[in-house]
Amino acid sequence: MLKLDLYPLLRPLLFRFDAETAHGLAMLALKLGVQSGKPAVNGPLATEVAGMSFANPLGMAAGFDKDGEVPDALLALGFGFSEVGSITPLPQEGNPRPRLFRLAEDRAVINRMGFNNKGGAAAIALLAKRLGRPGVVGINIGANKDSTDRVADYATMARLMAPLASYLAVNISSPNTPGLRALQDEGALTGLLDAVLAARGVAGPPVFLKVAPDLEPADIDAIARIAIDRQLGALIVTNTTITRPHLVSRHRGETGGLSGAPLKSLALERLRDFRKATGGALPLVGVGGIATADDAWERICAGASLVQLYSAMVYEGPGIARKIVRGLEALMRRDGFTSVAQAVGSAA
Repeated sequence: MLKLDLYPLLRPLLFRFDAETAHGLAMLALKLGVQSGKPAVNGPLATEVAGMSFANPLGMAAGFDKDGEVPDALLALGFGFSEVGSITPLPQEGNPRPRLFRLAEDRAVINRMGFNNKGGAAAIALLAKRLGRPGVVGINIGANKDSTDRVADYATMARLMAPLASYLAVNISSPNTPGLRALQDEGALTGLLDAVLAARGVAGPPVFLKVAPDLEPADIDAIARIAIDRQLGALIVTNTTITRPHLVSRHRGETGGLSGAPLKSLALERLRDFRKATGGALPLVGVGGIATADDAWERICAGASLVQLYSAMVYEGPGIARKIVRGLEALMRRDGFTSVAQAVGSAA
């Protein structure tokens, strides 16, 4: 078993590979059991959101485990939940390589993957094997790039994945599928969510909605209103950004969605916007630029009931989950809270 604290020594070797190859090696290591520990159990950070019990509020965001191959391995790294996908009805290759870029000097990543995945049938075969196991595993669903009816794609995925998911995450905010973000418009979003909720069924899992950081105030208000009206389980705030804050890395000019440290302030600002727009009536999941316990705690105090990361693990390695969880426990004690739920929105 590889000790998690060896990652700083291995990182220079991994960074000799292009980003997508290195990600493939990380996936292989998790499949082979190169990990440490058992799935997190309920402790001081245990919390309940949308009727689900989380061992801690830190999750792995969608995009790392696109096909649902290693959700339990991620839980064993110390994450309180894992979100797999995005998964589309039919397999698709995604965009041409190279399509994933490390911006090491900026502690960032740019990706234009394009929903590459093996499709719904392959995911069902994998995820059905873990039914009955403990741990929260959400399934992030998307539409095929060449679909003539994207709403139908989302409805199909909701119906197929509902029996396997702790929650369904509707991803309409990736910048790498042309026209996808248009589904965040008020009229389109209402129709989409109605179709997804109907396909999920009355007894199905909660539905989360993942939104972009690049939204106007009117969009935020409309999305918040629709999400509350449709009784969604949560809003995931946010996906990657198409904006380009000051960057210094040589890959800064690549097209795609930017994540990591440069997204931090924008994602935090958007979280505060959605906290204000929802008035605390809907759980929020804070994502974007979270790399430390302080980052995660700031997001929780700003209104996030849960937080997620992905890009930070590229730079910090698989030990990041346990490190952040330990830090969150200390911060919660420092600030005099006895539960995560008490801290949510305390600085809003």
